[in-house]
Amino acid sequence: MSLVLCSHRPCAVECMTSERHEMTQFEGIEPALAVALEKRGYSELTPVQKAVLDSELNGADALVSAQTGSGKTVAFGLAFAPTLLDGRKRFERAGAPLALAIAPTRELALQVARELEWLYEETGAVVVTSVGGMDIRNERRALERGAHIVVGTPGRLRDHITRNALDLSSIRAVVLDEADEMLDLGFREDLEFILEASPEGRRTLMFSATVPKSIAKLAESYQRNAVRISTASSEQRQHVDIEYRALAMAPADRENAIINALRFYEAKNALVFCNTRAAVNHLTARLHNRGFTVVALSGELSQNERSHALQAMRDGRARVCIATDVAARGIDVPGVSHVFNFDLPNVAESYVHRIGRTARAGREGMAIAFCGPEDVKLLFDIEKLMGTAIPVASGERPDWMGKKAKTGGDGHRGQRENSRGPREQREKQ
Repeated sequence: MSLVLCSHRPCAVECMTSERHEMTQFEGIEPALAVALEKRGYSELTPVQKAVLDSELNGADALVSAQTGSGKTVAFGLAFAPTLLDGRKRFERAGAPLALAIAPTRELALQVARELEWLYEETGAVVVTSVGGMDIRNERRALERGAHIVVGTPGRLRDHITRNALDLSSIRAVVLDEADEMLDLGFREDLEFILEASPEGRRTLMFSATVPKSIAKLAESYQRNAVRISTASSEQRQHVDIEYRALAMAPADRENAIINALRFYEAKNALVFCNTRAAVNHLTARLHNRGFTVVALSGELSQNERSHALQAMRDGRARVCIATDVAARGIDVPGVSHVFNFDLPNVAESYVHRIGRTARAGREGMAIAFCGPEDVKLLFDIEKLMGTAIPVASGERPDWMGKKAKTGGDGHRGQRENSRGPREQREKQ
């Protein structure tokens, strides 16, 4: 972990003194949140969660780079708690929101809201969501009743602000979760609108898997003397618990290969990525006909259809989810054991986001890349980005795939460097 401090604004935090709260084992955390962590079964914090609790960060803006699945939601919940509670044990009656958390997709925003609800349970916080695809009238009524924390997607939040349904006058903290993804999806104008509508004295926390120039520029414009935090050395992120494999095949064998791979690896919960909606629909039908319990996620689905598909994965009624990149961002499917790249992504960075859906919360996982002769350049781009060669499942690379690059290791675990590709095509939010 590396931490660079540009400047900070001290924030006095008065700890609660009840006997129940004194018994918590997490030092430096608001006692009510420490109780929630213990109730949730936490025994140790992740690196990013520890980093945001550094005493020198009290009250400061922060730009945090951490990989998917590293516990970022709990991290920013811990980070802005002193700012929101301001020494109190519990929140007062909800009115205009004190904090705003912005996420790129509906699923991620709803997931963030669920995490903050249990984390802030002891404080009496009211958490309200505002996301595309949900009933805007119900959201407006919820905002009128009052909230302490609002979690939403950029477009819907901007809509509420322009309609005077969301009052930002009391905002003390704004969080941008997966900021790089929001820029990739074309939400820059919405984010700038929201940040400019927020009070100048707020804290701004940005969390991003990578920090390309576009993120650095956004931070420079809307943060004040931000502390830069990276939870991996030398600006590299490792998926150390993921085992990588490449499957070499002829183009005509790809569909048979995914059927055989799913059976061979006996994946309990698998994500299969395709590059287009048409490919998702075709492969879903093919696997269903071969007896797999499968669901699909693509941009044209309604929120109810997406929720039903995800719930089928969670409760075991389906064990394979076929998805496009955008549709899968922010999905909450616990225990994903395998990620299959049926189509390699056109942008190498997307591969890293895809495989970040497995090996979460300390678990191990496997990422399998399907590669035909037409995919060799994409595979090389991915290997260059990750800083490791991906081993071929058969043991040796065919001539058309080229020779294995030097990596300083066996290639089973890899690192990736900071990099960004061109903006991905935007799908329905």
